[in-house]
Amino acid sequence: MRKILAFLALLFIVSILIIFGGETQSLSGTFLESLVGFLTHPVVITILLAIASLGFVMELFSPGFGFPGLVGLTALVLFFYGHLVAGLAGFETILLFVLGIGLIILELFVPGGIIGVLGTLSIITSLLLASDNMINMGISILIAIGLSIIVAILMVKVYGKKMRLFNKIILTDSTNTENGYVSNLNRTDLLGKAGITFTALRPSGTVLIDDERVDVVSEGDFIVKGKQVKVVKVEGSRIVVRECNSTSKEELKL
Repeated sequence: MRKILAFLALLFIVSILIIFGGETQSLSGTFLESLVGFLTHPVVITILLAIASLGFVMELFSPGFGFPGLVGLTALVLFFYGHLVAGLAGFETILLFVLGIGLIILELFVPGGIIGVLGTLSIITSLLLASDNMINMGISILIAIGLSIIVAILMVKVYGKKMRLFNKIILTDSTNTENGYVSNLNRTDLLGKAGITFTALRPSGTVLIDDERVDVVSEGDFIVKGKQVKVVKVEGSRIVVRECNSTSKEELKL
């Protein structure tokens, strides 16, 4: 996928040669004016937005913040710098863009959809406001979004990659019996069984029953760790145990 970014970077360089080469004879301003004129050229805008979107999409599949994210960030800086110096965009436009990014990040942790939609609209609006031709800017945005979607699909379907971002916010651990987890729901099968307190019961704690760790509560008494107890009541997810004062088989019902 880095080849795609390299291709776009090459296309960016070619655009520099073509645009500056075509304006050499009429160039009478300073280098800064020429640079701003280049950065606000419709073709360059499309390339910058494409590089930015692809860079950030690829960053979602990469460990840490690396080369793709740096390239995408650089493209955005060049985009807003050119439009800011040209007077096409103000700081409020940049703030609106940053707000949109923040809302999208917030959507990842507070699912619902509305926040993400508002964030996307804020970003698109900021880009449109930064342009003197909204139609051209709209076309550039659509091209950038289209390329990003295609690359994301390729990363998942062809290369079998997963977004590392979702690995951090989605529970991937399995709570199965192999890992020592036992569900307390519908545990009437434990009624009458005996076990050893794995932790102290104050009055809640954990008991080891048939090599399974089970969350229980005592009848109200404090029971230290390592004591034999017996399940005397099961009420839904609430398992009540009592300390065994006798070690007879009848008392323990092992």
